[in-house]
Formats: sequence, structure tokens, C-alpha cells
Amino acid sequence: MFEHRSEPIAPRSSFAKRMAASFGVSLAMIAASLGLGVCGYHWIADLPWIDSLLNAAMILGGMGPVDRLTTSGSKLFASAYAIFSGLVFISVMGVVLAPVIHRVIHKFHLDSGGKTPTAFAGLTNPERRPHESRPPRQHG
Repeated sequence: MFEHRSEPIAPRSSFAKRMAASFGVSLAMIAASLGLGVCGYHWIADLPWIDSLLNAAMILGGMGPVDRLTTSGSKLFASAYAIFSGLVFISVMGVVLAPVIHRVIHKFHLDSGGKTPTAFAGLTNPERRPHESRPPRQHG
């Protein structure tokens, strides 16, 4: 999906398409998560559909539940859904920011003349590790 570090940076039109694709995937993730929450609140907590939507949207948005849950099953679902929602937030941010971070890192690599900066040499080139050029330590 992304260009290799030896390739030139993608034109803005390709970057815009990548961003649009990332937003599309993110919206699909959010819609699926919201649908899961609505169904869970409706079938597990026995809330009407509109109240289920409200509770799922509030949890997914990080605001917290609206209705009081009375059964143990509904409380367990709400707890699991809240944790799941936090992970969805992190995942969505990763999907949205991936093209931006890749472009910044790719531009940084091209600006350095295609050479890996010394601080990162051991991370990208396994044949040359910065610590291997030093003489071994003498113990004793």
C-alpha cells in the first residue's frame, strides 16, 4: 500500500486517496463497533433500540453510559464494551494516522539523502549495528 523507502515520495493525489481510504476503513470500524454496542444493549440489557443507540454512542464516544443497568449480564456487557471501545479508539487513530506518519518518515528518509541516520542504523540495517564497531569491554 505504501511506497518503499527507495522509491520517491507519492504525489499528493495518491496521498489524498490513501487518506480517504483510511477514513473509509475508520468509519467502517466505528459503524461496526456502534452496531455491536446497539445490539448488545438491546438484547442483553433489554433497552429499547433508541436507548441502546444512545448508550452505545456515548460509550464509544468516551462519555459514559446514560441508563442505569440492573442485571449482572448487562453490567458485564457494558464493562466489556467500554474496554472494547477504548481499543477501537486506539485502532481508529492508528488507521487514520498511518498514511501521515509514513509520509513524514519517508520524507525524513529522503531528506537525509537516502542514508539511515546513525541513531537508527541498527534498527534498519541488521548487518551494521552501532555497538559492534566498539571494542569489547575489558572486565576486571
